[in-house]
Amino acid sequence: MNYTLSSIRPAHIFRLLLYLIPGLAVSLVILFTFYEPKIEIKLYSRKWLQAEVDPIPPLSGCFEQAGRDDSLYNVTERVWRKTSTWEVQSGMDMQSGLDCYDYAGIIGGRPTNNDDTPLEGDKRTIYHTYWRIDLATFGPRQEYMLKSFFATQPVNKMKLVLWSNGDLKAGNAILLGYLRQYPEAFDVREVDMKALARGTSLYGSDRLESTDAKAWLDGDLLRLLVLWNYGGVWVDMDSLLTRSLEPLLEHEFVTQWDCYNKPYTPLNGALMRFHKHSPYLCEAFHIMVTDTAPRPGSTDWGSLLYTKLWRRLVKAGVPPFKILPWCFSDGRSCRIDNRLPDPFRRDGEGEGRWSPKTSKTSTGEDGGLLDELLHKVFVVHLHNQWEKAFPRDGWVERLLLKRYEKRGGSEGEFYGRKRRCNGVCSIAKHFQVGGV
Repeated sequence: MNYTLSSIRPAHIFRLLLYLIPGLAVSLVILFTFYEPKIEIKLYSRKWLQAEVDPIPPLSGCFEQAGRDDSLYNVTERVWRKTSTWEVQSGMDMQSGLDCYDYAGIIGGRPTNNDDTPLEGDKRTIYHTYWRIDLATFGPRQEYMLKSFFATQPVNKMKLVLWSNGDLKAGNAILLGYLRQYPEAFDVREVDMKALARGTSLYGSDRLESTDAKAWLDGDLLRLLVLWNYGGVWVDMDSLLTRSLEPLLEHEFVTQWDCYNKPYTPLNGALMRFHKHSPYLCEAFHIMVTDTAPRPGSTDWGSLLYTKLWRRLVKAGVPPFKILPWCFSDGRSCRIDNRLPDPFRRDGEGEGRWSPKTSKTSTGEDGGLLDELLHKVFVVHLHNQWEKAFPRDGWVERLLLKRYEKRGGSEGEFYGRKRRCNGVCSIAKHFQVGGV
């Protein structure tokens, strides 16, 4: 008997679905019980790939220029014959279990420098960050980043510079308080892109005016310019430091975006470190001037740029900068069984639940597994969620914020400690390796 589409009755379709749906449900249950599916589908424009990813133009000659004059940057010591104490790249993707956190714990696990002598201003390592004055008032939520710095970093060796596109400190009691408390270790400065770009290939380019409503493009541009001029470390404002970055500073680096290794944007500049007048930055400026202009609200300068630079370095036979594993600064960006719990959910609720595959109990309590992992990583990156509040007595408040208050201290506590030290003391000298 021949069947046509018109001869199939609704009753036949219903009977077919009656068997098909339960069978499909049972198959899915069996599949997820015995197998762990990993499926990720993302579409990329072939035109975009051909224009922005496939070409690998040559370097512009920054490393040769640095080799001819090593008065500002010793390319031999820092690139060609570089030695280091800690290897920050594992060579593995570290997606499984808590491998990444355990590897982070190795870095700086044995202190190599216990010298606590205060350094003069120009010898300090500068940490840079940025807050745009037209986006929101600098308030208590933004202050958490400052508290994390002064509670975890060796303040006698470091200096935090907060950059802004206007006079951020005028009338701001929080910032004026920090300027009084830490005159040698804190400063607030106004950005002048043109002045910062002097002597680079960006000078005179209209791309110095790049900006967007999210402060992504101007922030991505600023981070490279201030590191070119002053060297040091860049830390995004939406970050909480958990332990001293000192063990990492022997390297120049950017960070891995997440544990999934996105094919064309695997890198992130939310935490990065380069020396003053580094040829890596010089080559980045060349790309920013000569390649396609960045799209507003994109990560063209915050991720794709570093991938382009890395590929050009490798093709030219130049050892590239280091790439910190994802969990060092972005432990939220992995699988639900090994990423850090949601900072903005109550413990155990929704995305706040946290069930790593381990037999250790009390995972979110003081001394528990989560506390242990926070001692191993260096930064918790919050990804611009400024409109959200931390839950009362949640893990961020218990394991980070309350400890910042104890170790950073109030203004009264600081002045008492300052009188005893008769100068600037290292608030975090006992926590350079162990973190919070």
